[in-house]
Order: sequence, then structure tokens, then C-alpha cells
Amino acid sequence: MPQKILIIRHGALGDLFQAFGAFASIRHAFPDAHITLLTASPYHALASCCPWFDTIATDDRPPITNLKHWLGIRRLLREMDMVFDLQNSGRTARYFHLARPGTLWSGQNRRASLPHRNPQARQMHTLMRQVDQLRAAGVPSLPRTIPDFLKDRGPELPGPYIVLVPGAAPHRPAKRWPARHFAALAQAISTWGYQPVIIGSAADRPLADTIRSQAPQVLDMTGQTDLPSLAGLLYRAALCIGNDTGPLHMAATMDCPTLTLFSADSDPRRCAPRSITPGKSQILDCPDLSSLSPDRVIRLIQYGGLLAEHPENKRK
Repeated sequence: MPQKILIIRHGALGDLFQAFGAFASIRHAFPDAHITLLTASPYHALASCCPWFDTIATDDRPPITNLKHWLGIRRLLREMDMVFDLQNSGRTARYFHLARPGTLWSGQNRRASLPHRNPQARQMHTLMRQVDQLRAAGVPSLPRTIPDFLKDRGPELPGPYIVLVPGAAPHRPAKRWPARHFAALAQAISTWGYQPVIIGSAADRPLADTIRSQAPQVLDMTGQTDLPSLAGLLYRAALCIGNDTGPLHMAATMDCPTLTLFSADSDPRRCAPRSITPGKSQILDCPDLSSLSPDRVIRLIQYGGLLAEHPENKRK
């Protein structure tokens, strides 16, 4: 039985939340082991809240020429009896060669001692791919559950609210629904008796400013919550609507109803948010999001069962 286990999951944000089930399953399978998570520094505070790890190590993946970094990774790996590579990147495949001979290694690396060699792995949804990898390592997957340790985090907002996520990766602008459309949606949300709330990083504030210029009733919380607080805020939301980006996966993990807007730039079959309760996560797939009208999104919210109560009834 391994005494020291390393789990590698650098990110991104949505991937980290989708790995919660795998983290819980590994801890359940090895209750007495000392488990270290290797992740990126932006996720250290979030990982420190999680009950599955004894230690958090950070790795911001500097250039290969950074000898000090590689020596540190080598020291960490040589302490381990077992490694679960949930990142499965070209970089972490190199880490395999830094481990001690005989270290049990679960991952897609062909030389790994517990290889994950499903030829269809890259076509599978992230959650199913992780289940498949753990199965190959002899670890049963637990049912996914809402992370209780995050439920009470963050601010308590008065009244029911709906969260809008207008941002997405800056280098993938095709994943963004236009800010003016979010503004039109925010106006409709207000007429239903909900407070529209914008979330995102500080870098998303220009998008929030554009939306608020057309829908001043919006509450702008961009850059105002850390990740644990944001998870709690999403848990208490009536609905979360946004682009294919990390906070939608957070919302789904917190079992908040979600509507994710997908363009041709990403494949929902592989990466759509999946709620804990089946049916709470829906997608709207449009090849070009600039052509997706606010009316179409509003109708789906009104008549697609996304809200527990029909929005129009909120005014009665």
C-alpha cells in the first residue's frame, strides 16, 4: 500500500473542479496515505480548502531551462510511492522520467506502470476519462457529490440572483458571447425579479463596464471574490449563464443550474459542464456566438426548465 501519493492537476480552473470526484476517490482508496497535490499557484488557496490533501505543492511550469525548478520537481517525485497524473500533458510525461524506479504511475504515458491506454480517451468527456484512468489503476470512482466545504463560502446576497459569466480565455475570443447580448439578457433577468450578477477576474471588468452601461441594475463582482468564495456564491445562485469557461464548471460542481454557450471553438461532448444532479446543466451550441440572439437565450431560460420556478411567475 503506497504511503506517499502525488496527484498532478495543474489546471485550468474548470479542469480542477471536474477533478474533485477523482480527488475524493483517490483519498477514499488510500485513507492512510500522505497525499500531495501538485497544482498551479493560482489554485493553492482553493486546494488548501479541500479535505483530500495533506500537502499542496505548486508548479507554475517555467521554461525547461529553469534547472532549479526541475531539480525541485525531481526531489518531490522521488519522495513518492505512487503518482496519479491527471494532467496528462506532454510536460507531465517528462516528469515520469524524474521519479524513482519502481514508482507506481497512473497516466497516459506509455511507459507508466499503471498506464491509461484507452485509444478513445481523447474523445471522452473529461469526467469519463478520469473514471477510466482510475479504473485502470484499480481505484473505484465514488459518486460525485456537492463539495460541502465550499457551500458556506463567500458573500450572502439579498434576494434571488442569477450569475452571468461574460469572460473566457483572452486568446480564444470566439468563445465569447457579445457583451451587448449579456446586457440584454441582464435586463430581462431584472424583469423576472432576479438580481443579475457579473463574475469574473479583474481582467473581465471592461466587459462588466460595457454590460452595466446598458443594464445599470447589474451587480458587478468581477475581481471581488477568491475561488472558494466564488464557489459559495455560485452554490446559492438560482442559475449561472455564460461562455465555456471555468466558472461554469464551478457552478455545475456546486450543483447550480447552468446554461453554457458553446461556439465551434470547443466541443461540448468533451468538455460541457455536468451538474451533480442530472439535468441541471444545459448547453446552447451555436457555431458563431455573435449570431446567437439574446431572444433565443431568454426563451430557453423561460421555457427550458432551467429555473425551479417559471420566471414570469416571479412577478405575480
